[in-house]
Amino acid sequence: MLKALNIILEIQEIDMQMIQLMRLKSDRQKDLANIHAIKGDLVNQVEAKKLEIADLKKIIRLMEGDVSDIKSKIKKLESQQNAIKKVDEFNALSHEMSQADRERAAKEQRLSEHYDKLAAEEDALKSLEERLETTLENNKILEAEINESISRINAEGRVLKVQRDELVGHADPEIFRIYERLLRNKRDRVVVPIENRCCSGCHIMLTAQDENLVRKGERIVFCEHCSRIHYWPESEALEGANAATKQRRRRAKV
Repeated sequence: MLKALNIILEIQEIDMQMIQLMRLKSDRQKDLANIHAIKGDLVNQVEAKKLEIADLKKIIRLMEGDVSDIKSKIKKLESQQNAIKKVDEFNALSHEMSQADRERAAKEQRLSEHYDKLAAEEDALKSLEERLETTLENNKILEAEINESISRINAEGRVLKVQRDELVGHADPEIFRIYERLLRNKRDRVVVPIENRCCSGCHIMLTAQDENLVRKGERIVFCEHCSRIHYWPESEALEGANAATKQRRRRAKV
């Protein structure tokens, strides 16, 4: 195998760990965003309910004023009626009082319905506030756990970056540039072994000529199908890299 690929393989192992950490961090950040969205939605519901109750109370106050005005009007009509001696005028006032009384009854009925609605809305507000309080309390614990997890991921990432930077300093610049370009495109392993005359990246069968070129290790050989770099897995360094890969896969499954 081309000796320059040994160090690229070590860099690749670190990059795979860093990619996995970035994905895990992204998942944790999504969890955090979901928690904030749920909390924000409840806060908005509480505020909307408070505004709805405030508007309802305004309507009730106006209706109470209307009922009070009608009652005052009826009392005034009663006073006028007591002072009238003519039958026609008395009857006219009686009719006007009856209309006012019907209007009062109708408004009091609507007012009663608004009282009931207000009571229901206040119960709903109380329920929302309790849910919000419980959610905030629970979210404190979840947010702390997620933030702690992100901090650990960041710390592990910094350690890996230091290791990677040190390895990059010893890598062949040209091969490293090719490796990084492939890595940016695929976000997966781009230096892969040949297994049973197949590219272990895309699993396409290779020709005997391709296999022989890789075995010789005189130059970089790319997969004609997926553009990955091939190597022949027959060295202690590669065996160690493969063992590390298998160990990470086992951890991922767990």
